[in-house]
Amino acid sequence: MMSGSGNNKRFMSDINVTPFVDVMLVLLIIFMVTAPMMTQGVDVNLPQTTAKEITTKDEPLILTVNKNGEISIEKTVIKLEDLETKLSSILKYMEGKQVLLRADKDVPYGFVINVIAAAKRAGVDKLGMITEPVEQAS
Repeated sequence: MMSGSGNNKRFMSDINVTPFVDVMLVLLIIFMVTAPMMTQGVDVNLPQTTAKEITTKDEPLILTVNKNGEISIEKTVIKLEDLETKLSSILKYMEGKQVLLRADKDVPYGFVINVIAAAKRAGVDKLGMITEPVEQAS
């Protein structure tokens, strides 16, 4: 009586991860190349001045006014009429967070003052202004 039929093949129990690693590396490279292209910002031509840098412990809240008079908190565009209510609701949850204003140098002074006044009414105690350093002529 024969106990086996001569079929002594064993099943391979190891998982081949090489194709998985190859696909993950290709996806990683694709995302690394495309990620910088996906960031959007608001184009603002900042005024130049000589002033010391503002240093903060936390990431400040950026309030931007571009040359078309559009106001945005971080990257969300809002109207001047809604600025006070939006800022007050944001500041309610942010204790001691600094607010910085980026205003294009071509925006009328009166409009910037209206934005500052709305921010003060919303409860902003300290409002910093973002500028660019003056380029030194050589």
